Amino acid sequence: MGTSADISGGQSRYQEEQKLAFEMVTFQSSQPLRLDSGEDLYPVVQAYNTYGTLNADNTNAVLVCHALTLDQHAANVHPATGKEGWWQGMIGPGCPIDTNRFFVICPNVVGGCQGTTGPESINPETGKPYGLDFPVITIADMVRAQVQLIDHLGIDKLFCVAGGSMGGMQTLEWASTYADRVYSAIPIATAARHSAQNIAFHEVGRQAVQADPDWHDGAYYEHGTRPRKGLAVARMAAHITYMSESSLFQKFDRNLQDGEEFTYGFGPDFQIESYLRHQGSTFVDRFDANSYLYITRAMDYFDLAAGHGDSLANAFKDTETRFCVVSFTSDWHYPTTYNKQIVHALNAVAANVSFVEIESDKGHDAFLLDEPEMFSTLRGFIDSTAERRGLG
Repeated sequence: MGTSADISGGQSRYQEEQKLAFEMVTFQSSQPLRLDSGEDLYPVVQAYNTYGTLNADNTNAVLVCHALTLDQHAANVHPATGKEGWWQGMIGPGCPIDTNRFFVICPNVVGGCQGTTGPESINPETGKPYGLDFPVITIADMVRAQVQLIDHLGIDKLFCVAGGSMGGMQTLEWASTYADRVYSAIPIATAARHSAQNIAFHEVGRQAVQADPDWHDGAYYEHGTRPRKGLAVARMAAHITYMSESSLFQKFDRNLQDGEEFTYGFGPDFQIESYLRHQGSTFVDRFDANSYLYITRAMDYFDLAAGHGDSLANAFKDTETRFCVVSFTSDWHYPTTYNKQIVHALNAVAANVSFVEIESDKGHDAFLLDEPEMFSTLRGFIDSTAERRGLG
């Protein structure tokens, strides 16, 4: 990792507090980010972390794309929480994505709140935080911003793009729109379009945020408030979708939080209630509520086939990218059926694709946890692909 670069234009509170925690580059008006909405966004600050060393011919770069509530701190201690990186077991020396061999780049998505330009950033036209004046963004917009970053780093073709959940959506967008720049792709526990059920869960979360009186129609920055209660409820509802019934039973069942008797009140009698409240309360300290609205909306809009005549296979036509698609048996958020749709589309165009469904009781969050079969599968895929690429 390096220190911060020029952060002029669109600087946020997070950037001011965490200047030395990651690298940044600013793209000014001469390099506007053209959005799906038709708007041009500039300046755009791109925050990112890197691990390992780029080789002499710039062919060993791995782009890691993060999920909804994660960020660029994939394999380092998070500067705000003090916790280990969210993919610490996957990225590092001797890990499946081995930083002794590969140069790993993990950017914070546009619209986020961990350094990259988002609704919390300063709007250069007003001198105030964008709030809801920030343009609505899509998964494709996130990837366009990443393309700017990869160009800035002097990388023509990525050895691999990998990510789970929303990171998997970005991976699919890269492999479809920029196929000639992606040698291999690892979409994990993801989908090529957002389902009605997942849109519904997101809408519940957005409504919780917007119903909080401290939201102030998105202008809470100017009021010195944050919609903490609404965002906490949104996080609680979303977190349920990341777990499985089996994992909830094993961790909590109907165990009481304190003692063996009900309180006959509305406090957290059950351990699961206390756990969800903790998840909500800690989340609001590290995430911006408006970013939550924008990023969930980007996921809802995602439908890779829509731009290809409603044919997912056409999205990968003539691809030479090598794919490894991974799903988990207990993931009901992005179940195996969604991932198999991707595999079927790739098979339809004779793409080089491997698929594995991993037996796990950990639910959607399994891709972030200690899953030995996932590690061994990805290590095997990456090693064999690297050998074919001449990176053995």
